[in-house]
Amino acid sequence: MDRHTPLAARMRPETLDEFVGQKHIIGRNRLLYRAIKGDRLSSVVFYGPPGTGKTTLARIISLETQYRFVQLNAVSAGVKDIREVASEAQNLLLNPKGKIILFFDEIHRLNKGQQDVLLPFVEDGIIILIGATTENPYFEVNKALLSRSTIFRFEPLEDSDILVLLERALDDEEKGLGSYPIQLEQKAAEHIAMLSDGDARVALNALELAYLTTDANDEGTIVIDLDTAKECIQQKTLKYDKDGDNHYDIISAFIKSMRNYMEPDAVLYWLARMIESGEKPEFVARRIMICAAEDVGLANPAALQVAVAASQAVERIGWPESRIILAEAALMVACSPKSNACCVGIDKALDDVRKERSGQVPINLRDAHYKGAKELGHGKDYKYSHNYPMGNAVQQYLPYEMKDKKYYLPVNSGHELKIRQRLAELKGDLEERDRLRRNT
Repeated sequence: MDRHTPLAARMRPETLDEFVGQKHIIGRNRLLYRAIKGDRLSSVVFYGPPGTGKTTLARIISLETQYRFVQLNAVSAGVKDIREVASEAQNLLLNPKGKIILFFDEIHRLNKGQQDVLLPFVEDGIIILIGATTENPYFEVNKALLSRSTIFRFEPLEDSDILVLLERALDDEEKGLGSYPIQLEQKAAEHIAMLSDGDARVALNALELAYLTTDANDEGTIVIDLDTAKECIQQKTLKYDKDGDNHYDIISAFIKSMRNYMEPDAVLYWLARMIESGEKPEFVARRIMICAAEDVGLANPAALQVAVAASQAVERIGWPESRIILAEAALMVACSPKSNACCVGIDKALDDVRKERSGQVPINLRDAHYKGAKELGHGKDYKYSHNYPMGNAVQQYLPYEMKDKKYYLPVNSGHELKIRQRLAELKGDLEERDRLRRNT
């Protein structure tokens, strides 16, 4: 292979035994391993972060299979290219085996027209599809096409996997750097592995850059120490595409950490991930407001007030100062007592409104401010709440058809505990009131 080819490309594994990582899908006796070895592969989609081996594995399959292997890129390939591949697959003179394996890199970039053309040939088994994508295929790929494929998720490589690849590159005299007098110090190797964040390509590029920019010492050895490694891979590559799968995973972790009571460290960590990746502060602020309403509710009404104030503040300030405001708001939500009673209550009420027969407004609550309303009996026997002790006028408020329905059930936490005590008192359940007071 041409020595001018990047090291990462030269060191691509060519056999399953050389493949590093992804043991959960390509380990011995795993489904995919058996399918490749037995040349019984059906349509698959590989998805996961860059540098985790998706394209490499596809190329290994091309060497292992008895079928013709064709590679296209969704960015450059058109409908015409797909039809040509399908036509060849159907032509027994050109393709006696009657099938073609088509590797589509960046399959998430296929438009609807391209996917619709591809689908019938995948359905008929004329084309065995291998799709590779960094995006969640459930969001980006035609559902019909997806239903005919097995999805395999590639995970970021472990640091130990990266170290194996670095060592292999240093030992390989034919494709790697084995013919050069290079000494990679252990701390330097570990630094590269850690900051590559599971991306083999990033790690090998850093190693190659270190080799190319380091002069040999008096003994003729190129020593790559920790300081050199730090220069060659200066910033951790954060996997956070604001339109992709990892984006939703991180914001999900952020929200679920806020939802739990007292997980401030996790909240700050996921917030930091979003900040460092360049997420818009307005987006983060919206999620905090939603969590304050949905998961804190009336257990601490101040949480929503703080979240709204934070949202208004970050619109005027921006990064980096907004990090402090968002951290304060997120911690306010995280450290507040929790209640989803408001959320549950409104959803139960909406469900009844949508499914149950519409209840009539009780006659006493109907509008009596227009001419003729009294003749209809509207407002009859209405009790003005302010004229009664504690503002509680006992009368029918729900439709009579739904008089026994309960939607809002406050929890025994924060401000909602006080609401629950008050409700018990108003209902005359003094025993329940006193029990709740003893628990405060």
